[in-house]
Amino acid sequence: MFDIKIIRENPDLVKENIRKKFQEDKLHLVDEVLKKDLKWRSIKKDIDDLRHQRNKLSEEINKAKKEGHIADDLIQKAKEIPQKIKSLEEEQDSLILDINPILKQIPNLIHESVPLGKDDSQNPVIKECVKIPKKNFQVKNHVELLEERGLADFEASANLSGSGFYILKGDLALLNQALIRFAIDFMQEKGYTYIEPPLMIKKEILEGAMDTAGFEETIYSLKDKDLHLIGTSEHVLLGLHANSAIPETELPKKYFSYTMCFRQEIGSHGINEKGLWRTHQFNKVEQVVFCSPEDSWKIYEEIQNNTEELFQKLGLPFRVVECCSGDLATWKAKSADMEVYRPTTEDFGEITSVTNATDFQARSLNSKVVRKNGDREYLHTLNNTAIATSRALVAILENYQNQDGTITVPKVLIPYMYGKTKI
Repeated sequence: MFDIKIIRENPDLVKENIRKKFQEDKLHLVDEVLKKDLKWRSIKKDIDDLRHQRNKLSEEINKAKKEGHIADDLIQKAKEIPQKIKSLEEEQDSLILDINPILKQIPNLIHESVPLGKDDSQNPVIKECVKIPKKNFQVKNHVELLEERGLADFEASANLSGSGFYILKGDLALLNQALIRFAIDFMQEKGYTYIEPPLMIKKEILEGAMDTAGFEETIYSLKDKDLHLIGTSEHVLLGLHANSAIPETELPKKYFSYTMCFRQEIGSHGINEKGLWRTHQFNKVEQVVFCSPEDSWKIYEEIQNNTEELFQKLGLPFRVVECCSGDLATWKAKSADMEVYRPTTEDFGEITSVTNATDFQARSLNSKVVRKNGDREYLHTLNNTAIATSRALVAILENYQNQDGTITVPKVLIPYMYGKTKI
């Protein structure tokens, strides 16, 4: 949720930020907030005046009683004030209910280093770690390879659950678990705290953690219940410190989790295609950090370096792409995607995404830091995928594929594969 103080003090800055994101259709939201906020502050002044009047009347009533005077008229006036205050407070609360949803639509202030651009086609490559393996044979599509070797069954999963799901079998299923266990060990060694959260979450937390404009198209929900399957463990981890204040001496809070994740992705390109690249259900190890505002950009680099190191250990070729202004989601101040090379497409595909949301999510979730002097301010929140195993599997199947159809197991995963070097 956007900081209303910034809108009050510098609406032009907020509007310029909206223009940088090429979202001119949202410019009117700033004026709407200013109009409603002006009314809110006017009501607040009236409430403060009434409270001052009530206190003054109390003093006059006490004085009159001490002097033996009748103060019926003063008492009557004092009795009328609480109802007036209550009525004004209800009006004030109603305005807050109008303002907050608007603040959630106004995009976060982007970091000064974010390049300008309308969409992902204008995202610049900022880092490459590319050692593309040379193949003297035609690399098979992962679906074709897995079905030939009986390592996956996409027909059976379609019959069981519909398109966008999969069944992993034998060594491929073990390789998936190897990736999970490797990533858990990797993050544990980095000193992060491991969390296994619920796979369902209340909408109140989701609304604080994500842009719910496309809620119905992305999130699976239980009918007649306020419970929703998580699309990423980032959302449920962010809820750990909702409506709480953390002493600054206990920060940063560094978490990672392994969960299954679920996304409807209605209308998404390729969701009806067989395979592991885009699915409704997938496994992910996620990093989430709560920190003081002054530390968030240092943490941003740290969690991105964690993921890069993990993929370097897997021996997969990748590059990092900076998200331009027009490609940033509402809550993001800065973000970058890591893309892995796929021999079958001779191109790169997104495999992780790092984000600094600054105080945008924390403001919605009411997550604060308590300074040593007692002052409170909103935390900064950051997240990055350590690994999403289904896409990592595709990258391994394509980059480690051999001419005879076997797949060489990346060296770091051999201990997790019970010593097996090929599948």
